[in-house]
Amino acid sequence: MNQYSAIREVRKLLRLVMDESDRPELVAKLEEIDHRLQAFHDRGIDFKEVVDGLDDSIMITDADGTVLYINPAYTRNTGITEEEVLNRDIHALIGEDKLFTGGAVTSVLENKKSAFRLSTTYKTGEPLVGYVMGTPIFKPDGSLRQVVACSRPIMSLSSLQEDFEAFVKEVNAIHPRTISKDSDKHLSGSMVGKYGSLKQIDTLLDRIAPTDASVLVTGESGVGKEVVADEIYRRSLRRDKPYVKINCASIPGHLLESELFGYEKGAFTGANAKGKVGLFEYANHGTLMLDEIGDMPMDLQVKLLRAIQSQEITRIGGTRPIKLDIRFLALTNADLKKKVSEGTFRQDLYYRLNVIPIAVPALRQRTEDFEDLCEYFIDRFTKKYDRTFSLTQWQIDYMKRYSWPGNIRELENVMEYLILCSSGIGRIEDDVLRGLLNVPEEVPEPQPAAPKAETPQPEPVPELPAEGVDFNTAVADFEKRLLEQVLKGSSNLRDASRKLNINASTICRKIKQYEIDYENRRS
Repeated sequence: MNQYSAIREVRKLLRLVMDESDRPELVAKLEEIDHRLQAFHDRGIDFKEVVDGLDDSIMITDADGTVLYINPAYTRNTGITEEEVLNRDIHALIGEDKLFTGGAVTSVLENKKSAFRLSTTYKTGEPLVGYVMGTPIFKPDGSLRQVVACSRPIMSLSSLQEDFEAFVKEVNAIHPRTISKDSDKHLSGSMVGKYGSLKQIDTLLDRIAPTDASVLVTGESGVGKEVVADEIYRRSLRRDKPYVKINCASIPGHLLESELFGYEKGAFTGANAKGKVGLFEYANHGTLMLDEIGDMPMDLQVKLLRAIQSQEITRIGGTRPIKLDIRFLALTNADLKKKVSEGTFRQDLYYRLNVIPIAVPALRQRTEDFEDLCEYFIDRFTKKYDRTFSLTQWQIDYMKRYSWPGNIRELENVMEYLILCSSGIGRIEDDVLRGLLNVPEEVPEPQPAAPKAETPQPEPVPELPAEGVDFNTAVADFEKRLLEQVLKGSSNLRDASRKLNINASTICRKIKQYEIDYENRRS
């Protein structure tokens, strides 16, 4: 019984009491109560009656997933009756051999957040696909009370036929910019190769991806900076949230501000009459990747710095701050330190972005990964073009001698070209490779290797005194002397961390622990 039906029942009881009462003062008070109940009822809405009359399918569960209610449209649209679902656990209803698959209720129960999903029901003969919006209803203390799922058959979108062109245009305006876990096809492939510096990057990603720290990914053009950024997103706690990418160099400066921050209606001549949502708002609660950040105009750098620091923006022409929750990833092939010294990049923005620096090595520095990368692209393009292909060991060695100025992007293009040139015979002649890369046949004489920095040698362990020695004290003393020697021969903490194969943060902690006088410490 809903509240309005309850009011009608109470009024009936009041009238019975008034008819039987012989106390005028009591009848007068009851009449006043009845008038107030009638006024409340008359201006109120019977929400159950409204929900029962909707064309949308409505399902309500409690916080444990027990189905409490479905409206008549749910049965009309899916063929599923009240008897089949009421007072049953939603998890027991899901499965291809059961009532439906997919849906949003289980996601809301698990995450306590709204969810938008597809669902397929099987009671109508042919499987029926629908789209579902699940919404959590909370108690005053913040705990979950109920979950409301509202759905429609996907075929109902046919009613948009008159506006379908506008509908598709709006979807396409969002789709290329917003990427989530449900559309991994827009993400680049996983990192290939696990040796040397890339192994260190892979280990670092496991540690920093689940955090909200800003990351600055640097490296030459074509080394795979976006692959690293995508990998951070994949491993992050925001992997099921929006992932928005923007290339700061591909959009003219006068348009970049409106793309990032959006604008209110009438903000400037030529503006959309309805205003525009910016990429910051699209990325809210997710991740924003700023590619070619070094090319961002100075005036926008100020606004970006404020957005990162305060996690809020104001649209162009607007006055109301919009609160945000965004994780920032910045990519560049530029030397930002040099740009800072030249005055073309803000120092404060550099430090704000450079919380976690990741330098992606050039392909010529990744000879251990070269064959794995070749195999990766061979597998990819032979599947794409339905061909077989392989390289000889001589051809692989020949390619390793090339400098690859375009890095992995150039290797990708070369491998696709070679597979297409193989004409289905599964191989290429050596002359094809010679003509393409033009690597000198004569391998230059190896240059004398630069003298290696002497690795600090630990002093020989002295003979133990008869009374023995404290092990922890001896280890700490050795650790301090080793750190002092390495720091003395290193240009900075990062250089020292590379030599010792430990994190720079660990070295900082040891410097403080042992009170080491580090003259070259950087601020």
